[in-house]
Amino acid sequence: MTILRCARALLLAGLFASSSLSAQSVPEPVDAVDPFIGTGGQGHTFPGAVAPFGMVQLSPDSHVGAARQTYDWASGYRHEDPTILGFSHTHFSGAGHSDLGDFLVMPASGDVVPLEAGATDKPGSGYRSRKADEVASPGYYAVTLTDPGVRAELTAGTRVGVHRYAFPAGKAAHLVLDLRSIIYDYPGKILWSSIRLRSDGTITGMREVRGWAAPRRIFFAMRFSAPLTGHRFVSTEENILYKGFKGPGRGPETLDSLSGRAIVAQLDFGTLAKPLEVKVALSGVDENGALANLAAEAGDFDAIRAKTRSAWADALGAVRIDAPTPMRTNVYTALYHSLMAPSIWSDADGRWRGPDDQVHEGKGFTFHSTFSLWDTFRAEHPLLTLIQSPQKNADFVNSLIASQQTSPFNILPVWQFAGKETWTMIGYHAVPVIADACLKGIAGIDCRAALKAMVASADYGPYGGLSDYMKLGYVPIDREPEAASKTVEYAYDDWTIARLARKLGDVATAERFEKRAANWRNSFDPKSGFLRARKADGTFRTPFDPTAINYGSDYTEGNAWQYSWFMPHDQGGLFRLLGGDAKAVAKLDAMFDFDNSKIDYSHAEDIAGLIGQYIHGNEPSHHVAYLYDYAGQPWRTQERLKQIVDSQYKPTVDGLAGNDDLGQMSAWLVFTALGFYPVAPGSGEYVIGRPFVDRAEMLLPSGRRFIMIAEGLSEENRYIGKVTLNGRPLDRSYIRDEEIRMGGELRFIMQPAPNKGWATDTKTRPYSMTGYGR
Repeated sequence: MTILRCARALLLAGLFASSSLSAQSVPEPVDAVDPFIGTGGQGHTFPGAVAPFGMVQLSPDSHVGAARQTYDWASGYRHEDPTILGFSHTHFSGAGHSDLGDFLVMPASGDVVPLEAGATDKPGSGYRSRKADEVASPGYYAVTLTDPGVRAELTAGTRVGVHRYAFPAGKAAHLVLDLRSIIYDYPGKILWSSIRLRSDGTITGMREVRGWAAPRRIFFAMRFSAPLTGHRFVSTEENILYKGFKGPGRGPETLDSLSGRAIVAQLDFGTLAKPLEVKVALSGVDENGALANLAAEAGDFDAIRAKTRSAWADALGAVRIDAPTPMRTNVYTALYHSLMAPSIWSDADGRWRGPDDQVHEGKGFTFHSTFSLWDTFRAEHPLLTLIQSPQKNADFVNSLIASQQTSPFNILPVWQFAGKETWTMIGYHAVPVIADACLKGIAGIDCRAALKAMVASADYGPYGGLSDYMKLGYVPIDREPEAASKTVEYAYDDWTIARLARKLGDVATAERFEKRAANWRNSFDPKSGFLRARKADGTFRTPFDPTAINYGSDYTEGNAWQYSWFMPHDQGGLFRLLGGDAKAVAKLDAMFDFDNSKIDYSHAEDIAGLIGQYIHGNEPSHHVAYLYDYAGQPWRTQERLKQIVDSQYKPTVDGLAGNDDLGQMSAWLVFTALGFYPVAPGSGEYVIGRPFVDRAEMLLPSGRRFIMIAEGLSEENRYIGKVTLNGRPLDRSYIRDEEIRMGGELRFIMQPAPNKGWATDTKTRPYSMTGYGR
């Protein structure tokens, strides 16, 4: 335990010893998490072991084949599947795309060891096994594999995963290590792989794949608590078998290494008197990096598990909540899911492989990857600025800047993992993440260098119609797909550049991007009241159906109903175009109350969690319920949030309405439960909604605490009657970031009827670039 962690633990103990949140009355946050939430339905989460922001996500795979795995098995696992294929070391939490699942390990027992997985509908036809008695908690997963009769346990450190297998008494113990298995497989995806048995019994290897981020290289090093009694390496592509046996009589013709595109290994341990432990380290650099990572995290299974549990207790303890069990489980699981990514990608010695596929030396920060920025700029990154250390947030930002500096295209990441760009989704949303951190004064960031990187991305003409956007003020649909969405997302990103440039005194850059920030108007059609795609000649594309969702068309994973609200930096300007507050409220109501009975969205994978045309299962809608505040009717925001939380989050395996998207869906709930939400990251404000927990204490990185109390909260008392900040009435519908960071108390007095006099005046509304009124 580090000095900082010790100090934090002591401070936590002092803070909560006399409060209603004491350990005597409320279980610890780490015990409130249910990792199975989201592993059914379309949550796409995984239940396995991971440390906060860990490089390794050691989890079961229940299906990885291409035939079914294009979407539903994005994490490699679904809770309802009756069998387990094995345990691999890399996974996405809640992504809408399939990949990873590196280095699958599966135990086998007895005299016959199958090297093929077998059919899902034919138990015993391969190494796949039926399952029983699954359990999971932060940093730990266990299951009984009924076919080989093995109890499997998993835990993970930062760069290592540790397996523990209890084999049946009297039966030979084996492992299958399958380098062929990969989530969302297709012919030729694995470009190359290798395996090597070293003289000390350590196994190392690698593979290179051409999947979502291509080419992606990953290396491993594996050690065992018991000596190998034998092994065989097989290349199924070439149908060549290599056998090797340790001990006397081993001949020079024996090969202990193998390379190819389809490699599987059988590892033999004989009859064991105690469970077998397997420790695996990963590296994106090379095998020596994996070996060094293995050495850097000492300890056996129990030691690694205890250390990781402590890390989770520390991370989750940054927010202490008092709420009934279902809500408490929902919120702490959401917080847990928000703390998995961006995941560490650099080795223990600081080296990392970048977007140029070259290895770079660490320079004062830990490189992170797995940036799902189109999702996470909205709530997850703002949440992390409040509950993670300045050093961790600086690591995130410095990783983004380092990626830009090593990018062949000189731009910031769009959707990055394993240090490589996927070009998935739209916008340049690393920009608001960086700007928000700099504007909040996060230490350890060269914000002038950051601004340079932000401008380079925003001015990169070949990307996503930016050349036309800079010339015309919008992205033309006859030259670029999803043009309406790109126009408004670029405009918001541009506003955050302007905000940072203004703070840094770069007036020319600020003025240029303030002008670009108004470009959202160029795709808005006041006659129809919707955002629409325009052609290069200036006309709006026809025919126009605001409910249509067709991928590659005018909008990105949505339609005009969702995207017509995406100008979070200038909602006042939007409301003027709509005809004023009353008409804006009527349109918001029409969105939530829309009758979808005659509309079929079954073709659209990401469209889930519908409330009318509000789609909580996908990110473009996430800020919309808060927009009633901007129209002077915050009680309507309170009503809609109640509707969303009650219908979209449950403490069950199918408890997430849509993909968790690397923590964004979860971060939305954490903020909303606390009573406020960052509608426009970069504004320095959080828009007040209504609380869903009775009390919360946020331990800030500075050591201060910010307390939220919902006095009288109940099913009946669902409206805000009064708000106070540090004992003084708060008459506005937002709270500033610096007010939270100073520590103090935000108190909501709840009541059964709306307070239609609170925060209605234009002076009490959240930030809007062009203000309010006509």
